[in-house]
Amino acid sequence: MRAGMPEPKGSANIIGLASPEVETSTMSAVGRRFIPFLLAAYIVSYMDRVNVGFAALMANRDLGLTPTLYGWGAGIFFIGYFIFEYPSNLILERVGARLWIARIMITWGLISGAMAFVVGPVSFVIARFLLGVAEAGFFPGIILFMTYWFPRRRRARYIGLFMLGIPLASLIGGPISGALLEMDGVMGLKGWQWLYIVEAVPSVVLGFVAWFALTDRPALATWLSSEQRTWLEQTLAKENATQGRQGKHGFFATLADPRVLSCSAIFFAVSAPSYGLSLWLPQIVQGFGLSNVATGFITAIPFAFGTAAMALWARHSDRDGERVWHTAACAFCMALGLGACILTDVLWLQMVGICVAALGIFGIKGPWIALVTELLAGASAAGSIAMVSAIGNLSGFLPPYIVGWIRAETGSFSLGLLFLAVLAASGGMHVLLFARAERTRVGAAMAVEGSA
Repeated sequence: MRAGMPEPKGSANIIGLASPEVETSTMSAVGRRFIPFLLAAYIVSYMDRVNVGFAALMANRDLGLTPTLYGWGAGIFFIGYFIFEYPSNLILERVGARLWIARIMITWGLISGAMAFVVGPVSFVIARFLLGVAEAGFFPGIILFMTYWFPRRRRARYIGLFMLGIPLASLIGGPISGALLEMDGVMGLKGWQWLYIVEAVPSVVLGFVAWFALTDRPALATWLSSEQRTWLEQTLAKENATQGRQGKHGFFATLADPRVLSCSAIFFAVSAPSYGLSLWLPQIVQGFGLSNVATGFITAIPFAFGTAAMALWARHSDRDGERVWHTAACAFCMALGLGACILTDVLWLQMVGICVAALGIFGIKGPWIALVTELLAGASAAGSIAMVSAIGNLSGFLPPYIVGWIRAETGSFSLGLLFLAVLAASGGMHVLLFARAERTRVGAAMAVEGSA
């Protein structure tokens, strides 16, 4: 990685294992096989995770939820996610992605649909917690799965394509959710109940599809030629040999690993604005007096910018072979856009600021996750990646709760947006400091090896 982490030794040999035609055909086949399904799965995953923000436009009144209670219930999803994410990823490594991803998707789809039948604050909080338990391991499991199939130098673009599911979920889901709320009274159900039921169906369907769409390892890929399988297996084996010399270690050793802790803290800081906006943006926009349908379309606008930023920035990171500055620049972009929002109370000006923030919120995904997989490769990757994701995803709990508390105390979202901007800026600074420390550590280790 230029301007970030040192390139692993032997990378030139990895690239030269076979002709460029074999590499290109292999990666094209793998991409066509997995990316459409993984993208669709992440879209419905994220919709089921954050559609609570649209349901809140009607459900909060029916369920007796204050802004603080809503923030607590919306965020407790990530407590369940946090508790079960680490063991879930270890199970996936043992039983394979086909079985475990199918189990995760079917379970969370059923619980997401059951959200339609909560009757008050207690059942709302319990259902959200159980939804987090059911979905735990999906995101780190897919990232781990992608390390089995996508070599390092092509990984950011494919991770970026997978993570397009985040902005696309809101881009597609915003208008759909707004329209479903208009079904209020149909067959005796509230509009927010229809939202939960209808949007849960694709998750269950895709859960069954996962069994047929996924292949656990390249050695089992009968849809690749023998030459393609050989190239892919040898490439990934050499990368693991040069990148990940550390052995497996347990939960507490992983938790105490300074690199895991640093990556987790960065993940927390740079993910907070994404969840803060997804869970609160519908209420921010509707606060200007718009209808449910209009709110759905207006909230989709920033995610259109985020979709473009995610695809283009990940490709740019792969082309330059650089991760650190690509990550930090996006974090500072988030902070700038969110900070600008507090300077005006005009809807279209606030939306401009949110669109700027969206460029950073979604552009960061490919380079940052690729950097994590490169730093935490090897035998301990399953546990390390899961730990980073689990701790980082707590940003979906505490920051939205704090935004809700600020909204309840001040009657405004301004200070809440400022809080998210400060978190994003701190994440950008942490990335740069961590990269410098990692370069120093690697340089010292190489010096010791050279003197031995």
